[in-house]
Amino acid sequence: MPGPLPRPSASDRPADPHVPVLIDAILRECAPVAGVWLDGTLGAGGYARALLAAGAERVIGVDRDPLALRMAADWAAPYGDRVRLVAGTFSDLDQLAGEALDGVVLDLGVSSMQLDQAERGFSFMKDGPLDMRMSQSGDSAADLVNTAAEAVLADILYHYGEERASRRIAHAIVAARGVEPIVTTARLAEIVAKCLPRPKPGQSHPATRSFQAIRIAVNAEFEELAEGLMAAERALKPGGLLAVVTFHSLEDRIVKRFFQLASGQEANANRYAPARADTEARFEMVTRKAVAPDDAEIARNPRARSAKLRVGRRTQAPARAIAPADLGLPEFQKKGRR
Repeated sequence: MPGPLPRPSASDRPADPHVPVLIDAILRECAPVAGVWLDGTLGAGGYARALLAAGAERVIGVDRDPLALRMAADWAAPYGDRVRLVAGTFSDLDQLAGEALDGVVLDLGVSSMQLDQAERGFSFMKDGPLDMRMSQSGDSAADLVNTAAEAVLADILYHYGEERASRRIAHAIVAARGVEPIVTTARLAEIVAKCLPRPKPGQSHPATRSFQAIRIAVNAEFEELAEGLMAAERALKPGGLLAVVTFHSLEDRIVKRFFQLASGQEANANRYAPARADTEARFEMVTRKAVAPDDAEIARNPRARSAKLRVGRRTQAPARAIAPADLGLPEFQKKGRR
């Protein structure tokens, strides 16, 4: 058995507490909250604590970020055995849970506490090492940016960030790293910004899409999402609920497609594909369409502006795997590094 988690230091704590996005909508759509839930993106624990307060018997908190688990060692202690903390990725949530679940909640993307810490290298707004690793292990963003072939970088920027200037930016990155390695967020942001027009007032920073794409690639976020949705399907009891909060169109497209296929709409999802006979619904949709934050929530928490919530209820039909391509994951050949 692993030893106790180290307690967080003052420097581990973000300046502002994480505000759980769309939590009121989740509790409303999933009412009554009861039984055993798994929070697959524990973060600062906002969802987990809200679920416990709403009536969950126990919550299993999963996160691949060691900081989240160090922080949770403090706030989870008063809950006793009602909270179980697990290090891992939500793509393995059925194995990590070790029991059938009444609910699963996933809050996708990067967390506020990760963005707020310059040393984590997620944000172009704060200069820091070019890292972006949620698990704080494995290859970093600097490794990717400084070793990937130009064509691979262009594919990542285009498919994961929908960056139309992907080839121009990839070429600039390769040219710049030929002079000296790119090791800070400020340097990468500067390289990207020089490839794009100066933003007009109210427009996002020119590096926004590129940073998103590189972060997704470093953390294999789309692959994790596809596997996590199927793991939740395997783990949930009949009647169990899956609630997923997304923050950009690429994530939401994958989640929407999963629920389309898993709720028996597979034959209609692609009008050019032949109808399939094995379309027994494994989920019933609780939310007919994505739920967005209202104006009051956006005023309280600007991070919620682009959020969307989708909720499905598990049926008794046996779980079935879905091919990543059928979920609309970006398809491009990973040509490797050289």
